Amino acid sequence: MNDLNTRLDALRGPAEPKKHNARTIAALSSNPGCARRSVLDAAGVDKQALAGHVGYPAAFGMSPFAIARGVAFEALVKANGCAELLRLLRELVDLPLPEVAYDDLNSVGGHESLEARHRRSRQLLATAARSAEDAGTLFDHPLLRMDIGGRNVYLEPDLVAFRLRDRFHVVEIKSFPVIDGRADARKVAAAATQSAVYVLAMRALFDELGVSPELVSHEVFLVCPADFSNRPIAALIDVRKQLTVVRRQLSRLADIRTLVADLPAGLTLDLGCDDAGQPTRPAEELREALELIDARYAPECLDICEMTNFCRAGARGHTAALGRTVQEELGGVDTVGAALGLATGERAPGEHEVEAAQVLRLAERLRDEILGGAA
Repeated sequence: MNDLNTRLDALRGPAEPKKHNARTIAALSSNPGCARRSVLDAAGVDKQALAGHVGYPAAFGMSPFAIARGVAFEALVKANGCAELLRLLRELVDLPLPEVAYDDLNSVGGHESLEARHRRSRQLLATAARSAEDAGTLFDHPLLRMDIGGRNVYLEPDLVAFRLRDRFHVVEIKSFPVIDGRADARKVAAAATQSAVYVLAMRALFDELGVSPELVSHEVFLVCPADFSNRPIAALIDVRKQLTVVRRQLSRLADIRTLVADLPAGLTLDLGCDDAGQPTRPAEELREALELIDARYAPECLDICEMTNFCRAGARGHTAALGRTVQEELGGVDTVGAALGLATGERAPGEHEVEAAQVLRLAERLRDEILGGAA
């Protein structure tokens, strides 16, 4: 593991590593075949800074206004020992407890190191899981740990609520609004996937502790502002589908040791920042280094990855740029030029291209008939 960490540190350079969160893991698991993203995330590379320096910046992440709104809303929900959250829980699930304990795990005795916070979170959650009492404790920002592609990463759910009818529930606080009882479906789906990552991390911890992972419920509390106010409302969402998807996708992630071992010796993505924090390394040199790490671009990457514009430019002319559905339909036909050649009969199909060639020729014939009819 020390050799792996040394190699990943060399890939990143002297910059501080970027931390994983549930959003990055959800994005990584949505495209498990992309070695480029796996390596960059494992090394903690600042993908946004890297993409900007090589000339392919992406408008990615929340605006400062949205971040400030999210921080203010979370503070409101957690104020006075999570009084607002307790009110919501009593309304939503008929919470029988008159009051609950509250543990703030953002720091531990003034220490904010990841290892100290994880150790304390693990200790408190273990005690709570083994308790037979029907008591309640809200754990604020417990630090969990999860194995991603052979490397441990730390995760912070907004809250974990203890023993609501013998179950732990993840509480996810989001600042997108619920207007007239309805929220943006894509944002709700993203929140559900991120919550599923937290549930998996909690279950992994309980498994390590010798406690039943099923103590962690597949039902998650999602807290959002109502309408155009900051008044919080809560809903109980079932993330079993997301758990299945994320678990399957994470199992398909290549082991980071294997990916790193296949990279050229001495390869680094160090930006060479000066004292003012400005990159000094030639952009062309960095582009060449990035191209040595295989990527698997798909249009879905536009919503989830900072490197999307760079990878899209590299995928131009390849069937991958047309989407996974098209790529899967075409089997082993990798380029648009090859697909067109098979469709027109100008290119003889190889052993593994016969079926794709038949589909393409049929499509070409139907296109000619339609265009001929229109003429």
